[in-house]
Amino acid sequence: MLNRRESIRQIFKRSVVGSSALALPTMWLPGSGQNGNALADELVKTAHVGEGPFYPDKLPLDTDNDLLIVNESITRAVGEITYLSGRVLSRSGSPVRNAFVEIWQCDSSGAYIHSGSANRENKDVNFQGYGRFLTDSKGRYSFRTIKPVAYPGRTPHIHFGVSKNGKRVFTTQMLIKDHPGNAKDGLFRQLRTKPERDSIQVAFDPIKDSKIGELEANFDIVLGMTPAELDNGTFGGGLGTPDRLRSRG
Repeated sequence: MLNRRESIRQIFKRSVVGSSALALPTMWLPGSGQNGNALADELVKTAHVGEGPFYPDKLPLDTDNDLLIVNESITRAVGEITYLSGRVLSRSGSPVRNAFVEIWQCDSSGAYIHSGSANRENKDVNFQGYGRFLTDSKGRYSFRTIKPVAYPGRTPHIHFGVSKNGKRVFTTQMLIKDHPGNAKDGLFRQLRTKPERDSIQVAFDPIKDSKIGELEANFDIVLGMTPAELDNGTFGGGLGTPDRLRSRG
């Protein structure tokens, strides 16, 4: 059981600081450089996917980056425990620090923390459903959550919003790599190229030696702009207004 007095950053140190979150992403656009000169290459921009209708219409009192425990509860949410981490980067690979990363997703029963969500009568009251994290100097973020599940009409996914200086600058949805539902998903099918589709698919891998079947997933978000363009030369952070692109869940 998670000790709420222990720093979430320390809990995630094994899966974030000591893992592939420190390695550069492998998806690069070829440039004119030779011998893999990163200065002449750019990362593949993460595909934009709309916010959907279920961004919380009322934020929970607990908005930290551990979605499995609500406030001081001793009961954990139902689902496959997942340590989700990654970085927010510019196309050149520079880290974007002090960016607010928000995630929201349905619980194991397919219910969002939204008044209009289906299946609310079966909502898991122990699942926070929403979390936020301020990226560090290396652009890193981390969450503890559940592996996403499907609900009618959609493949399993987690929503992401990135804000800088009080302005939402990017929205997308992360899908499970090679999940059979992806090919039938309307939003996924709108992404026409393989690099676009690959940019939002993430593997959920078993954590070695975990006795309770925990998973880890790494999702680096590559913005289509540089940090300077994001904040006009400053590095202040802030929570932005949702874009409210009313695509499906």
